[in-house]
Amino acid sequence: MSAGDANRTSLRDSSHTAGALAAVAAPSFSKTPAVRLKVEQASYAYAATDRSAPKFALGPVSFEAQEREVVAILGPNASGKSTLLRLLAGVAKPLSGRVEINGEEIASLDPRARAQRIALVQQESELLFALRVWEYVLQGRYPHGKRLRFESDEDCLLAGNALAQVGADALRDRWMDELSGGEKQRVILARALAQQPSLLLLDEPTQHLDIGGKLELLRRLRRLADENRYTVLVVTHELNLAAEFSDRIVLLHKGKCLRAGTPAEVYERELLAEVFEAPLEVEMRANGRPRVVLTGTRE
Repeated sequence: MSAGDANRTSLRDSSHTAGALAAVAAPSFSKTPAVRLKVEQASYAYAATDRSAPKFALGPVSFEAQEREVVAILGPNASGKSTLLRLLAGVAKPLSGRVEINGEEIASLDPRARAQRIALVQQESELLFALRVWEYVLQGRYPHGKRLRFESDEDCLLAGNALAQVGADALRDRWMDELSGGEKQRVILARALAQQPSLLLLDEPTQHLDIGGKLELLRRLRRLADENRYTVLVVTHELNLAAEFSDRIVLLHKGKCLRAGTPAEVYERELLAEVFEAPLEVEMRANGRPRVVLTGTRE
């Protein structure tokens, strides 16, 4: 080998080595999760006419939610929680402002497109006729199929996966009207998951559950968000469960959004005591999450 060849080989090898070292040493930046849900100054009013004032008005409300986040919507009765959920689901159109999912305005989506992106679990899900659990969960696949057709192998696979995700696979052959409250709640959630939504909305899902059932459901929603990249929004009255499992809190009172932020940012004693009209204290736990303690005494 000539001296010139040796030099060229040495330079080439040095270049490869430098490139490899640069690749190893290059810093890796974690990608910031994209905003999945954006609510910007959204408001709404019922029965607003030129001659009469609205019976109830909500807004304006602004907040954001990313994938893998759980957001709790808190407030006493008649504060606007269910109304806000209707705006997020696209069931109602904002009087002003915008509600977007992945950059698209929800109100502009047709019902089929909305159902492919958003699943709404309501307080009550009335059955019009007798159904087995398996048939009920398969209804979640309707937004993805064609009219007047039988379910596909993929539909059956996804419905089975949804039942497994909520721990209800053993219930598939049971009749819906034979289920307990906790069992029925899991099956309703499975039907929502079968839609393969990116946004999962739940309206007071713990309402008919005992404390053990409430805790199990919130743990399951937290796990679904973490493992399956859902964005989960829950309307609830459960202050401490919301503080424990949520990434963000939206606090409503009398149709106004008083605060939106992390549990630690929202849970201030004076604010919560005024909203819920109860004597209470807010303790900050070692994990950085607040806990609400009622301080009223028996009379």
